This record gives sequence, structure tokens and C-alpha cells, in this order.
Amino acid sequence: MNTIKIWNARASERQLHDISQRLKEGELAVIPTDTMYAVVGDALNMRAVDRLCRLKGINPDKTNLSIICSDISMASEYSRIDNTGFRLMKQHCPGPFTFLLKAASTLPRAFKGRKVVGVRIPDHEFARQLAETLGNPIITTSIEYEDADHAMSPGLIAETYENKVEMMVEGDDGTTDVSTIVDCTGDQPEIVRQGVGEL
Repeated sequence: MNTIKIWNARASERQLHDISQRLKEGELAVIPTDTMYAVVGDALNMRAVDRLCRLKGINPDKTNLSIICSDISMASEYSRIDNTGFRLMKQHCPGPFTFLLKAASTLPRAFKGRKVVGVRIPDHEFARQLAETLGNPIITTSIEYEDADHAMSPGLIAETYENKVEMMVEGDDGTTDVSTIVDCTGDQPEIVRQGVGEL
């Protein structure tokens, strides 16, 4: 596994280019976010989506998949955002939230099984820059860990995923915080998981 070190949640243009190119080829990476470290891949690469689902034991027909977008503009290309959802996202993004939205037809078939996609615009510059450099969303899922140390220490995270992903983007220590999940598919937004984000 290739380890790429970044400082202050920022990567160089060269690093961003190299990582995004490898994601486009179907590789997976572990990256820091504003909550926990996450396993990510190119959301438009079906091989990457399939690999990530197998790695996490996710059945995309039964579980909502989540994507990281660079901004609301990118999110609106891959999900359907109504006025209420837009106002909420405008107010709370970037931030530690996952907004459940109706998926747009621009997402690959793995997302269409549930017709809903979780959208993240994290308060972490690298994560947003990577989506921007890639030019489309990144599929994301939180890392799995045995204890808090294995969630927070980049070195221990790298050990856990040594033979499972191709890249580890090492930033600051991680957390065990999770995002607040807000369902925006109904008449009124509803918090379905209270995480670190406060509406």
C-alpha cells in the first residue's frame, strides 16, 4: 500500500492529480475527513464501487451508499435537491452531515437499487479538493476498527488496510465521530442519526 502524507488537510496539486488518476483506474484509498477516516473510490467507476461494497460487506440494494462532493453544485448533478434540502445544505455545508437525497440518473446502477444517495460535503479541505480534482463524486464509507486507537491512529489504520486498499492518505489523527444523517427525501427533513453535526 502506498502512503501519501498531507499536512493541515491540504495536498499538493501533484498529489491530488496522482491520487485522482489512481482512483479513476479503480483503486481504493483511505483518506481523512472531518469525522472518521473513510475508505473511498471513484463513484463513477463500477469496479471501485463493487470493490468497496465487498470490502465493507455492503449490499447496495439494501444500504444507502454515500458520496463526497466538492460543493453543492456537484451534489446537484448527482442528486435531486429540493428547496428545503438546498437551504439546509447551504446553511450546514461544508460540515459533518450526510444528507439523504433522491439519486439522479447520472449515478451508476449500484446506486439506483435504493434510489437514495447520501451526500457529504465535509469540512475537510483535502476531501473536497479530491472530489474537485477527480471531477465527480467519491464513493465513501467509514473505516472499520477494533478500538478507538485503530480509528484514530493513521499508522494503525494503515496496518488494518494494508492489503485491502492501494493508498493511504495520512493526515492528522482521526476521530470516532460520525456525521449526522438527515433524510431529505420526505416532506420534512428528519434526523435519522445524530452525530457530531448540529442542525
